Amino acid sequence: MTTIQNHLDITANNLIAVSDSPRLDAEVLLAFALGKNRSYLRAWNDKILDFSVVERFDALISQRLDGVPIAYLIGTREFWSREFIVSPDVLIPRPDTELLIELCLAQIPEDSTFKILDLGTGSGVIAITLAAERPNAHILAVDASSSALVVAQKNAHQHDCKNVEFILSNWFSSVPKIEFDLIISNPPYISANDEHLSQGDVRFEPKSALIAADEGLSDIKTIAAVAKNYLKLQGQLWFEHGYNQAQKVQHILKELNYFDVQTHQDLAGQPRVTKGNLTR
Repeated sequence: MTTIQNHLDITANNLIAVSDSPRLDAEVLLAFALGKNRSYLRAWNDKILDFSVVERFDALISQRLDGVPIAYLIGTREFWSREFIVSPDVLIPRPDTELLIELCLAQIPEDSTFKILDLGTGSGVIAITLAAERPNAHILAVDASSSALVVAQKNAHQHDCKNVEFILSNWFSSVPKIEFDLIISNPPYISANDEHLSQGDVRFEPKSALIAADEGLSDIKTIAAVAKNYLKLQGQLWFEHGYNQAQKVQHILKELNYFDVQTHQDLAGQPRVTKGNLTR
């Protein structure tokens, strides 16, 4: 028999070797095993845990000790103050991507009927967040993974977003020939030999959504080249990319005669998002 407090103390200590936030991990997983929120743990920290709860919790901790990300264990991750369903079929949403949302929202008037294309939508967090924040806009979200699209469609339903449409497409291959005001992508941009692929949560995420050829730049090059045929005259192309790729992404866009090419830094001061305009 053990109390919530005692079990959390022991577990958090065990997680130190694999987590930067062992106490938080322990609390999130115990709350999930209990079907409660974390405030319950503090209010009832002397409560004796049922054996069935301990079994569920310890099974989760065993997976966490193997490195399985918290988001995959509980099946959700918060993004832009909304909770999104995630699975091993999609990347785990990260705070860095909120910069892309913030910058794009600044380009879209609140009552705008902009047409927006989200390439490589994954769990749908970019498309759905834009759709929720700009309900008069229409967002087309594509992915080459049917499993990812299932997750994205569940998220759209959960957030009651009716102005976002999902299609299965390898980049532009099945995208209808219409003109978009904004084309946005957080594509694969990690080189196959990048050491980060063997570290942390990335080890468990779908490699097809992470790795690109040509030092991580091949998909960015493909998208940038073809996007010119799908943008309105005043349209813009926006990329999220690696912290060390800004100059190369800028070069790609300038070589393709995009104008007003600019890179923006994330909260950590890393160059994270680059955009180009189709015309001056």
